[in-house]
Amino acid sequence: MNGAHDVGGMQSFGPLPLEENEPVFHADWERRALALTLAAGALGHWTLDEGRHARESLPPAVYFGSSYYRIWLLALESLLERHNLLSAEEMRTGEVAGPRPAPHPRQLRAESVAGVLARGGPADRPAGDSAPRFDMGQEVMTRVMNPRGHTRLPRYARGKRGRIVALRGHHLFPDKAAHGDRGAAEWLYGVSFEGAELWGAGAEPGLAVCIDAWESYLEPL
Repeated sequence: MNGAHDVGGMQSFGPLPLEENEPVFHADWERRALALTLAAGALGHWTLDEGRHARESLPPAVYFGSSYYRIWLLALESLLERHNLLSAEEMRTGEVAGPRPAPHPRQLRAESVAGVLARGGPADRPAGDSAPRFDMGQEVMTRVMNPRGHTRLPRYARGKRGRIVALRGHHLFPDKAAHGDRGAAEWLYGVSFEGAELWGAGAEPGLAVCIDAWESYLEPL
């Protein structure tokens, strides 16, 4: 979907506020927001991509009017309700309706957090008999697409001519993983674009932009 988050190349948003020696958290509630998101995600009910999609699906006025961790909390509320872990009323009141459920078997304990974060969540998948469709150095065109669901192809790079500069491997396809399909995987490429191709004649001379693009985003030239 073309969400409010996809502002690459857009203008008139004003200067970015850069805070010297910026702390990791500006308030204690931000620390708690991160902890809640990690703990809930560890339950395994949704993928990383579904969590990202929940944040990017917020209405533009809400997205632009919210701080970084408020966006995380609003998305988490949506995910908890969508997966029937908590109701909107329970989150509003802080009271669990009915008997308390048994502890979840995949609960993330404090002493395990460092190890879990260090392991990460590898997204590489076996390719089997699948072979890459594109070769190093090959010229490609990105698709013009405005999907209703999740995508990682930014608007500024759609319908643009680029060149394959890297083969990243065979990975979980986020466009489908964000909607519950944990088996779909595609080849992933590094694609380089000339600045003028993306931004026109006013682009900085010599500028090149490289993005990672899944195979279904690309067409051969």
